[in-house]
Amino acid sequence: MRTLAQSVTEQLRDWILHGQARPSERLEEVPLAERLGVSRTPVRAALATLANEGLINHQPKRGYVVRSFDVDEIVAAYEVRSVLEGLACRSAAMRGLGDAQIRSLKASLAEGDRILARGRLRPEDHTPYQEMNVAIHETLIEASGNLWVTRFAEQAQNIPFASDRIILWDDHATILRSHGDHHRIVEAVIARDSGRAEELMREHV
Repeated sequence: MRTLAQSVTEQLRDWILHGQARPSERLEEVPLAERLGVSRTPVRAALATLANEGLINHQPKRGYVVRSFDVDEIVAAYEVRSVLEGLACRSAAMRGLGDAQIRSLKASLAEGDRILARGRLRPEDHTPYQEMNVAIHETLIEASGNLWVTRFAEQAQNIPFASDRIILWDDHATILRSHGDHHRIVEAVIARDSGRAEELMREHV
């Protein structure tokens, strides 16, 4: 069960990743606590966590400020993600998936198919599609059984524009191609074809 501080951290992280909290914007405890309807304590803990993740900076006399990322940092984050998630798929294929993991992945694939079958994504489809996308990636990463891969992959997700939480909703062809990748990656992992699973995920990211 998530603590209140974890919930606040996730909300603030989501605002940063989706541009609702912009680079150089100050994040102050009291206004955030009032906006989120919580005390200052979980907000203070959340800000410390986000600073540790590198999403925000603590500046003298200004407090916490949303950090900006240049193009080179974003490209580097994509490269790290592709290596880590590719390694996760290789490891997952070599270890073999459990029945519960296979069921979860197949359910996520079916959910994506159902959403995309309409031929277009409506605004109300964005959240369920995003949740499906994240579920597939997280399941495959966890299936690697490698704590360090999991930890560093999560860190790489926290770079704006490099996260799989960000989807270009207007490019339907890209979304269709991406979900086709999901099918091929999962098939390779289930078949325990570790080399193909790694290659497909690296190309996908």
